[in-house]
Amino acid sequence: RKPYQGLVQILQFNRRSYLGAALGVGVAMLALPYLQPIWRVALLLAAAPATFWLASSLIVSHYVYDLFPLYDLTWVSRILPKAPRRWINIHCGFDETSGLLTAIFPEAVGQVVDIYDPQVMTEASIRLARRIKHGAIPSVPVRYDALPFNAGSFDVAFSIFVAHELRRHEQRVRLFREIARILVPGGDLVLMEHSRDLWNFVAFGPGFLHFFSQRAWRKAALEAGFTLRTDFSMTPFVHVYNLRKAT
Repeated sequence: RKPYQGLVQILQFNRRSYLGAALGVGVAMLALPYLQPIWRVALLLAAAPATFWLASSLIVSHYVYDLFPLYDLTWVSRILPKAPRRWINIHCGFDETSGLLTAIFPEAVGQVVDIYDPQVMTEASIRLARRIKHGAIPSVPVRYDALPFNAGSFDVAFSIFVAHELRRHEQRVRLFREIARILVPGGDLVLMEHSRDLWNFVAFGPGFLHFFSQRAWRKAALEAGFTLRTDFSMTPFVHVYNLRKAT
C-alpha cells in the first residue's frame, strides 16, 4: 500500500461531503465580520464542531488505514482453528483483501463475490469506490440474500467493511443466514467493521451513524444462527468478530 492510500481513498469516495463541509466552514468564516456579536457566537458554535470533525475524520482515517497495519491479515490464521480448504470473500465492488487472503492461504481455494445492489446500496460513496480498479481476484456478482453456492461449500467466509452497506437489520440477517448456509458445520465468519460508539463519534461526528453498534452486529449474527467465538478491537475504531456456525 502507498503511504497515504487510505486517506486519499476516503477523500475520493466522500469528496462531496468533505467539499461541502469545507465550503460551509469557509463561508462562515468570511461572514463573521459582518454579523452582530450574538450571531457571531452562534455561527462559531456551529462551525467549531464541523471544523473539528472535518480534521479528525481525516486524521483518524489516515491512522486506521495507513499508519496502523490494518491490512496485515496474518492475524486471521491465528484466530481460525485450522487453515481453510475453501474460503469466500464478500465485498461490494471495492476489494483490497482477496489478494492478501490468497497469500495467507496459498493451499486453499478462494472464491470472491460482489454483493453490490444499486437498489439497496444507494450511497454515492459506493458508486465512486467501485470505479477504482485494484487488480484484485475477479469476483462474481451475486445477490446478498441468495448466494449461488451449495450448502457447506466453504470453511471460512470473510466480510471486511462491507456488511454495513446493508442499512436494514433484516437485510444483514439475510446475508448472514446465506453465509451460514454455505459454510460447513462449525465454519467461521470473520467480520470486520467500524462501530457506532463513542470513539467513532469523536472521530467522525454524525458520520458514525453510518456504522452499527457491536450489540447490533451480535444480534444479527445470533438471529442468523451464529455464535460468537471471539471478538477484539483493531484500533479503538475497528472491531473484529469471529463468528461460528453451529455444528
